[in-house]
This record gives sequence, structure tokens and C-alpha cells, in this order.
Amino acid sequence: MRTFLLITLLAGALLSCQKKSETATAANVADNPQLATLFEKYWDQNARFFPLEATAQGDNRYNHLLPNDNTKSFRDSLQTFYQQHLDQLHQFDRASLNANDQTSYDIFQYEMQTRLEGLKLNTWMMPFQQFWGLPLTMGQLGSGTGNQPFKTTKDYENWLGRVQGFTVWADSAIANFRQGMAAGVVLPKTLVTKMIPQMQSMVVTDPTKSLFYGPIQNFPAEVPAADRQRLTQAYQQAITTQLVPTYQKLATFLQQEYLPKARTNTGISEIPGGGDLYKYYVKYWTTTDKSAGDIYKTGQQEVKRINAEMVKVKDQVGFKGDMAAFFTYLRSNPKFTPFKTPEEVLNAFRSIQAKIEPNLSKMFGRTPKTPFEIRQTEAFRAASASAEYNQGSPDGTRPGIFYVPILNAEEFATTSGMESLFLHEAIPGHHYQISLQQENEHLPKFRRFSWYGAYGEGWALYTESLGKELGLYTDPYQYMGALGDEMHRAVRLVVDVGMHTKGMTREEAIQYMLDNQPISEEGAIAEIERYMAIPGQALSYKTGQLKIKELREKYQKDLGDQFKLASFHDELLKDGNMPLSIIEQKMDDWAKQQKPQ
Repeated sequence: MRTFLLITLLAGALLSCQKKSETATAANVADNPQLATLFEKYWDQNARFFPLEATAQGDNRYNHLLPNDNTKSFRDSLQTFYQQHLDQLHQFDRASLNANDQTSYDIFQYEMQTRLEGLKLNTWMMPFQQFWGLPLTMGQLGSGTGNQPFKTTKDYENWLGRVQGFTVWADSAIANFRQGMAAGVVLPKTLVTKMIPQMQSMVVTDPTKSLFYGPIQNFPAEVPAADRQRLTQAYQQAITTQLVPTYQKLATFLQQEYLPKARTNTGISEIPGGGDLYKYYVKYWTTTDKSAGDIYKTGQQEVKRINAEMVKVKDQVGFKGDMAAFFTYLRSNPKFTPFKTPEEVLNAFRSIQAKIEPNLSKMFGRTPKTPFEIRQTEAFRAASASAEYNQGSPDGTRPGIFYVPILNAEEFATTSGMESLFLHEAIPGHHYQISLQQENEHLPKFRRFSWYGAYGEGWALYTESLGKELGLYTDPYQYMGALGDEMHRAVRLVVDVGMHTKGMTREEAIQYMLDNQPISEEGAIAEIERYMAIPGQALSYKTGQLKIKELREKYQKDLGDQFKLASFHDELLKDGNMPLSIIEQKMDDWAKQQKPQ
């Protein structure tokens, strides 16, 4: 027995030495140029397949293209593209790569396998809904205020190419919807009723009143006067003969053909193949192998935990009623709406930034070079916008911007969780994570510009929990706002899984949300219908946050005095966005290196 134990211990020691040796070797190996070439070629070809993504990333080579991604031939081409690159990746010996290349290998393999798996599903039978889809994206791009550039004559001509592509895309979308109708793969009626007015809002008789006329009304100086008349006529014609008829066709189809066939139930599991579809969505959005049932239980536990914290705050401030009455009080008491002008609201956010500034250096050794600004959301889109972060450009010429929609400053409530909102959307949430990732030129482009919601939104939600350490949440009402924000993400786990696997109805989900957080009925309806439209997406936030908290607690316990929070944060952000399983392996390797050798 002792001999066996001794052999086992020796083997363990040898294995440990081997792993340390592999880690040291990985650290000393140069970047693999052939692997870098594979990633570059992939990135270039991917931009041609998805030119709208390229435009968003500042790659303007394909701004005139809008491929028809509704066709089987497009999906078949994608399948070949992903499989070829996966096969080429597998020709590399992962063990011989350095640590950064190994991480790239793992992420790329994960991405190709996930995309190939997604192509097997019948999502193409539901080509858009009220929350996401090309008909909505076209409005954002064509208004002249989105990612599509309108700076030169060439830019203006490029957009006309995309308009041409949209008319073809819409015909195929209708054909796919019809195939879905025949197969029983259809959207819920409540969502379709929201889609119809969205399409109708783009239908105008006077082209100058169209959203798509915006670029013509705002010609930049770079567009010569000689071109303006020609472009004006071309845009009027495109609106009248292409865009308006296309949106009218979509509206008529949805109203007359699709709505009567739309389903009356709530969850995706009610359609043929829906159970497998939801399993894929859960894996896709959480980047884990967690089951829907486990996520549901986690949601229930988190709702209970956060509710207990809310009760403590209610008691602390001396409120005598129940939680429902406290929610009403938070929404309606005039003392929580002290602002008179939009500038006062923006200054309140600026004061939050000033308050955390001295403490950030204790928690982060690495900070972005990209400039940061707080701005009011533009009036034309404020009514339908949430507070949001718009990333800056990698070279720092365009700042990262925290946009705050302020329809009426006198109704802007401090109890909406201003402090937690700033931490999440701005600093150190999305601004730190996205900027550091984009600025890191050691990463291949597919990593510099990647996005996994479980990591990105998980990080941003995790940073909300840093409020007290950063000097915030000293006001119990601001802490209540932070708890409300966290509760919102916990409720999502229950209602998303509940609707899509447990027969929870839309109405039950709305009521569950109203019962557990201070949200208006209108807000709850919009949220629940969002989760109906994009199953699983809402699971990413809390799943990612809990994983990051779990890792921090694990390393604090394992490393003791060797644990440095700033080092943990820096390592977590250093290599950009990635699936949770890969970030955990990377962080485990980091933790081993923190231990005295």
C-alpha cells in the first residue's frame, strides 16, 4: 500500500512538474505565424459573409453589400466555410503553441463548433421579430446616425447598394416565414402584433418624410454640390420604389397571412424541435453546459437572496408597508425626482465617476487609453432607447460613450439605480472591458472584436457588486436601486426558463416580474416579450456574474495573502471576451502562477 502511495505521489509530482514545464514552455514560445494567417484569412472571409458586422467594426470595404442570408445556398456556404477552418485549425498541435495562441485555438474551435451546431437548427423559418432583425437594422443604418458612414459621395452610393439587397432579402424572408407556417415553426401572436406597426411606420407617401431621407438632409461638406442633386433624386426614388414597397409588403404579409397562423402559446418548446432549440440557446448564450433546470433553480435562489436584502433596506429606512408598497413608494415619491434639467442628470452621473476615481487604482492596474464621455441620448431615438454604452474606436479617435436617455429630467428618478447603472454601462463595466480588448493588438481580430454575452454582460453585472468597495451605495436608496438591477437579472433566469420549458405564460411571467422588482407594467411587458423573441439571451448576465464571483471567492480562499484583487481583475480582462469554460481554465492557470514556487 505504501509503495503504491509513494508511486502515486511521485507520479503526481512528475505531472505537476510537467504541467509547470508546459506552462513555462508555452510562455517562452513565439507566436505561430501560420496560425495567425489562418485567423486573418478567416476574419477577411467572415467580413464578406457578414458585411454589416464589418461596417460596425470600421471595415468599410463591403459597405455596399447586403447578402441574402435567408437562402439555403448561403447557409450551405457558411457550413463549408466553418468546417474548412475548423479542419485547418486541427492541423496545428495545440500543445506546441504559446499560451496566447492556445487560448486563441480554444476560442476559435469553440466558435466554429457552435456555429456549425447552430446551422442544423430551423431558426431560419423565423427570420426576424420585434426585437432584432434586418428590417429594424436597416432603419438604424439608413437614418444616417448609425454605423453606416455617410461622409462621401461613395458612402451615399454604397447605401443604395444595400437598399437593393434588402428588397431581395425581404422576399426570401417571407418565403421562409411561409415554410415556418407550414411546419408549425412560428412566432407568438403577441410579438407579431408588435412587428406590424414597426413595418408600417416605414411606409410614407412623401419620401422627404422618410427616416431614410436623413442622410440627404444632412449632407457633409465632403459631398460636392454637383453630386447632391443626383443623390437626392436617387434617394427619393429608392425610398419610393424600393424601401416603401418592401416595408409595405412585409406589413401586409404579417397582418394578413402570418398573424392568423401565429401561435397563441408563449414558449419556444411549443414548436416542433423547440426543446432542442432551447437547449442550444441556453448553451449558446451562457457558454456553459448548464441545464435549463439548474439555471431555473439558481434563479429562484437568487430571487430569494436578493429579496431578503431588499427587506433589510426597507427596514433600514423605516418604511412600514410591504414590499409592493415600498416599490410603489420608490416609483412615486417626489423626493426621488430632484432634477430640473438634463444637464443636472448628466452632472449626477459625472459626480459618480468622480467619486469612484480615487478607488479605481486599488482595483485595476490596467486601464483603457480610449477616452470616455457621458452624453444625453439624441432626441430622435431617446423614446425607445435604454441607457447604453457605445464603444470607442480601437485607435481612440472616437471615445467610448455612455448615453443616457432623458425624455423629461423632472421625471428622472435617482432610485432607478444610477450608481449601479454607471458601474455596469460605463466604468469599470463595459468601457473598461471592451476598450482594453480592442486596444490589445496582441489578439487576433476575431478576438479583439468578439462578444460573448455571458462574459461581457457577466463582467458588467459583476462590477455592480463592486459599488461599496468603490465608495458608492452609502445612500440606502442607491443600494436599493443596485439590488433592483441585480434582481432584474435574477428574475430573468426564472421567467426565461419558465416560459420556454415549464409552460409559464406571458401573463404569469409579467406578474412574477412585477411581484419581485420595482418596474412598471409597461416595462415588464417589454422585457418579457424580449425574452419570448430571443430565448436564452437573458440568461447570460447572471450566469456570467455568478461565475466571476465564484472564481474570485475560490482564488481568495486558495491564495490567501497572495491574492490581489487588482491582479485578478487585470488578468480577467487582459485577453478579452471568451466563453466561460475557457476563461475559467485561463484563470486557474493564472492562480497557480500566483502561488510561491
